[in-house]
Parts: sequence; C-alpha cells; structure tokens
Amino acid sequence: MRTYRAVNLNALWFLIALNVVIFVITLARRETIYFLGLTPALLSQQPWTIISSMFVHGSIFHILFNMIALYFLGSFLIRAAGERSFLAVFFLGGLAGNILFVLLANPFSTGVGASGGIFALAGALAVMVPRVPVLIFPIPIPMPLWIAVIILVFISFLLSGIAWQAHIGGLLLGLVAGLILRRRRRTYYF
Repeated sequence: MRTYRAVNLNALWFLIALNVVIFVITLARRETIYFLGLTPALLSQQPWTIISSMFVHGSIFHILFNMIALYFLGSFLIRAAGERSFLAVFFLGGLAGNILFVLLANPFSTGVGASGGIFALAGALAVMVPRVPVLIFPIPIPMPLWIAVIILVFISFLLSGIAWQAHIGGLLLGLVAGLILRRRRRTYYF
C-alpha cells in the first residue's frame, strides 16, 4: 500500500540553487574553481575547500547530471527519512568522499562536485529500498536501485577525470546511513 504526503523540498531546492549560483560565478571567474575546489596539497592553506568543493562543478554537463541526480535521490530520501536525515547524509557523504579524495588522489589534482553527497544518498536508498525501479540515462530499461548504484560506481572507474575516491567515500557513508535509517523507520512513504 502506498500513501502520499506533501513533502517540503526547501532544503533540496536551496542546495540546487546554491550549486547553480556557484557554477555561474565560476563561469564568470574560472579561477574561483581553484579557490573553492579541493586540492589535497593545499588543504592546510585552504581548509574551507573540504566543504566548498561540494558546490563547485567543472562543466555544464557535470552540474546538469549532478543536479538531476540530487533532485531525484534527494526528494526520495526526504520522503523516506525526512529533511534532517537527507541533509545529514548529503553533507556527511560529501565530507567522507572528500576525505577519501584527500587520502587517495593525486595531491595536486583539484576535486569538485556534489558526487560524494549524491553517492551517499544513493547508498542510503539502496539499503533502505533496494528494489525500487530507476532509470539510468541512456539505458531505457528500469532496473533496481542497487543495480543502478553498482553500474554508476563501475562507470566511475572507467572514465578519466572522475574523482572515484569521492564516489566511494560517499557511497560507503551512505550504506552505513541507510542501515541506521532503515532500523529507525520500518514504514516508508512514497
């Protein structure tokens, strides 16, 4: 039985708007990417980048795909676990992803994007509702969420220029968060 309820998406829309505003700023001033992006070798001089890098994107496709994923996964998790849990999973997942990026990436590379937080949302949902059907562009066949997450992680390793460390860090945090959230709430509303 499915029940529907009104969901307040203010936090989600705020995060999307913040990402878009910062993207527009980086279009006007490209050097902003290096001021807000996470470069492991510069972390001690630019400690804010462990957080600010989650809101910076390198291209129109980067922000487009990330914001679409953030909207769908975020709105789903808000309905399943609430706005506070959504924010906690997103930010802690982004932070975990960035920490893994600092530990494992080239110290002079710069990491940007919301992918750590987005993979955390996906990981939490994959534990909470693993069989919910989703679509991955350009595959036109619905598949269970857990399979979609595995495919996206695999793609992270295939394509160059992707901070797979952030994806893995966010996903691991999301899996743990999903276990915690699943124990807290037995009934999900979608």
